[in-house]
Amino acid sequence: METMVRFESVGQYNAFNNNETRHPLVSVVDLSKADPRQGSRMYVGLYTIFLKDVKCGDLVYGRDTYDYQEGTLVFMAPGQVVGINSNGEMYQPKGYALVFHPDLLLGTSLSSTIHDYSFFGYQSNEALHLSERERQIVLDCFAKIDYELQHAIDKHSKKLIVANIELFLDYCMRFYDRQFITRDHVHQGVLARLETLLTHYFQSEAPQTVGLPSVGYCAEQLNLSANYFGDLVKKETGQSAHDYIQAKLIGVAKERIFDRHKTVSEIAYELGFKYPQHFSRLFKQHVGHSPNEYRMLN
Repeated sequence: METMVRFESVGQYNAFNNNETRHPLVSVVDLSKADPRQGSRMYVGLYTIFLKDVKCGDLVYGRDTYDYQEGTLVFMAPGQVVGINSNGEMYQPKGYALVFHPDLLLGTSLSSTIHDYSFFGYQSNEALHLSERERQIVLDCFAKIDYELQHAIDKHSKKLIVANIELFLDYCMRFYDRQFITRDHVHQGVLARLETLLTHYFQSEAPQTVGLPSVGYCAEQLNLSANYFGDLVKKETGQSAHDYIQAKLIGVAKERIFDRHKTVSEIAYELGFKYPQHFSRLFKQHVGHSPNEYRMLN
């Protein structure tokens, strides 16, 4: 996986895979038309969604390998670097890819909501595993986009293409909601591991050296991307990951306030706050009383 291949345009990606470019900003790519090739690293300046049909090498993101098997979808935002590790062997790509340039979305409602589709930020072991029925829905969405690309571009083309991309992404949101439930064995115990992580964190000296635990820090410790971790916590608890961590922080703070040998400032520093007034403000926001008032009431 030595070679770095760069794709800045839809045309470049189509040419690499022996597909015709019918629209400069969007394409449904039939990967089976590509020539057999070895694994390589790829920089993609496009929104890219792979639908994989057969085993043909491991998709690698950073240091991790995607949970990327037959019948899975993988989402990439512009600017990401991925690679195919074929262990030096030639392989024949198969399946489909939907690629579109960010400029396609200019002037559309999807331009302002594309970042709501957090799965574009998912990483290793977080691919979308499709049922056969879901796979057919994905292929139907691709077919509708491809139908528009096979006809001459007119005043309706962009609206219909973007609408079908948005429909496809909305289906993927639903499919991921299903996956959070049906693939519970994959991330079973994440909340329990998070509780253990936070408990050990606040019992150690990490708050004084690292600071308050962030969503990114917790996700990294649990070997999940921040987006996937946040969505998982939200599905399981109804709270954002940020709010969940803050609730744990306040719970620890309430216990420590009973230690009257320590000032509120000392407790704040122990918990990772740089400024005691920030701790007092957050505590009152959650509890309804300042730390000193809470101490006196109890």
